[in-house]
Amino acid sequence: MYHRTGPDGHAAWMRRALAEAERASRIGEVPVGALVVMGDRLLAAASNSCVGDHDASAHAEINALRAAGAALGNYRLPGAILYVTLEPCIMCAGAAVNARVDTVVYGCADPDAGAAGSVANILQTPFLNHRCDVVAGVLEEECRALLRDFFQERRGRD
Repeated sequence: MYHRTGPDGHAAWMRRALAEAERASRIGEVPVGALVVMGDRLLAAASNSCVGDHDASAHAEINALRAAGAALGNYRLPGAILYVTLEPCIMCAGAAVNARVDTVVYGCADPDAGAAGSVANILQTPFLNHRCDVVAGVLEEECRALLRDFFQERRGRD
């Protein structure tokens, strides 16, 4: 199922993901934050670390899924919700499917690389063995503004 929503019960968790994204921005990483939540329990919080880790796969979602799997001792996360400030890319959407995440909640769409409906819809494609529910647009403007400001500042320095 795909849901479009505004402020709701997901907003508090998305604010926490935004705090992760802001932390990434302060250290020069693209400001994307992610959380893995199960019930009312935060399993993992992470941000992008591609630059610092010298790792193209170190997206916020991947980092959060790895940490949540380690916390539970299992890479499968049924019942989990993945919160992310930016629509997941194909790699991250594939990881969420492989982790059996129930729901992906994201802030702003990524019209260039989004794989939760913008460019592709890996999260709900029928040819994979699992599908994730999607909730889009939670704190959308705040998430978009953080990315916009980060890239405007970077372009201004170049």
